[in-house]
Amino acid sequence: METGQELVFARTLEDVKKLARKQQGCISREQVKEAFKELELKEEQFQMIYDYLEKHKIGIGKPMDPEDGLSEEEIDYLEEYKKEIASMGQISSGEKEAVFLSAMAGELNARRRLIDLYLPQVVEISKLYAGQGVFIEDLIGEGNLALSTAVTMLGCMEHAQEAEGMLVQMIMDAMEECITGTVREMEKDRKVLERVNHVADKARELAADLHRKVTVEELASETGMTVKAIQEAMRMSGFAIEDIEYG
Repeated sequence: METGQELVFARTLEDVKKLARKQQGCISREQVKEAFKELELKEEQFQMIYDYLEKHKIGIGKPMDPEDGLSEEEIDYLEEYKKEIASMGQISSGEKEAVFLSAMAGELNARRRLIDLYLPQVVEISKLYAGQGVFIEDLIGEGNLALSTAVTMLGCMEHAQEAEGMLVQMIMDAMEECITGTVREMEKDRKVLERVNHVADKARELAADLHRKVTVEELASETGMTVKAIQEAMRMSGFAIEDIEYG
């Protein structure tokens, strides 16, 4: 793909994922093909997309088991947490709409009731995002925080259904942002580790040749790295690279 097409592909893939989340973690092959129609992809490329989506717990044609891939620790946590909030989400559809309308009018008790009602929903939404590098307890925490914020922003909505859609969307957005931030930090940590390991390996090789620990200047001269880059790697390692002379 050319650069422009790659950008369209990446943006479309994110849109497909968001649509699938709104559909309880499921999307049809027809919807995927419709989303990517302007790129004229081949069938093997679509298969790669389906594989990618399934790795992100998005079912193709039918929902995946929402608890598939959860660790034993996460399953235990969910069982205990669901017991704590089991009675909070029980309400008829008519009562639910009334609570929404009251919350939209700014009634504090209605806002608190909405939070209680949607705590179980936050749990179900969190399962759609589990297995992507963030522990499910953290996803639920982010979702609950977004829920608490969302109920204070319903005054601009005209209809209860519209308000509910905004509330759910804010919960989902919070979890997506949590995952994105965590992945970004993990990538940063990976690059730091690679840099430290590279400096440590080069220091070990040079120390073996010289039969002694090496100085930063010697390592810089040998590897072509700057003194500053080596010192930064030393700092990031906690000054634990054994074969460098710390003076």
